[in-house]
Amino acid sequence: MDAIGVIPARYSATRFPGKLLANICGKPIIQHVWERASRARLVERLVIACDDERILSVAQSFGAECVITAKGHLSGSDRITEVVGSLDVKVVVNIQADEPLVQPLMIDRLVEALLNDETISMATLIKRIEHHHEVDNPNIVKVVIDKNNFALYFSRAPIPYRAENAKVQPIYYKHIGLYAYTKDFLFTFKNIIPSYLENIERLEQLRALEEGFRIKVIETQFDTVGVDTPQDLERVRRILTREQLRDST
Repeated sequence: MDAIGVIPARYSATRFPGKLLANICGKPIIQHVWERASRARLVERLVIACDDERILSVAQSFGAECVITAKGHLSGSDRITEVVGSLDVKVVVNIQADEPLVQPLMIDRLVEALLNDETISMATLIKRIEHHHEVDNPNIVKVVIDKNNFALYFSRAPIPYRAENAKVQPIYYKHIGLYAYTKDFLFTFKNIIPSYLENIERLEQLRALEEGFRIKVIETQFDTVGVDTPQDLERVRRILTREQLRDST
């Protein structure tokens, strides 16, 4: 199998427990994510990896393949390793369960990057920031990249910093938290101890950079909204309502 998509789904989110079952336009968040991800052309199998019978029951009700994983996993990537450990697969895509605006093409672009270049072991997405208020928002992770589109650093702070006498305006990129890994690298990553920078910024991907691994970044024109709070839920609800109205006309 070339590629599998896994949606790690934890019930007890710190800021918004049970958010994956919150209703948006008649469907729970997890169903919106699964339906969109299932339209990716290059993913041959899609699995929801959950830690709670409530999510399992809902996922099975809309026809998803769903498995219960251990509750003790510290991250989504740890949960994914439990699912794919026994599978013969080249590429594993980590699809965020709280991103109901994910687009299938975003997933396909990541899979293509790894299948077409054997030197790449991990890839993720970025989008150019168009609204300056997002630059100062610590909940929006920024990334700077090198000339070959590999990540130099991720931060919750505004990067790159523009010096007072700088003659050029910086371009800011938002990190879209969708990842693809080779299966071999996923298990290597799992066994790396959480790093100094990761613990400071609370960004798991910094573990890979600090260990010396490269992360390929692919620019997308699509934006997403992660649902971390009830306010985010309302924002996504408005966006999807507009989409439904547009599609019905």
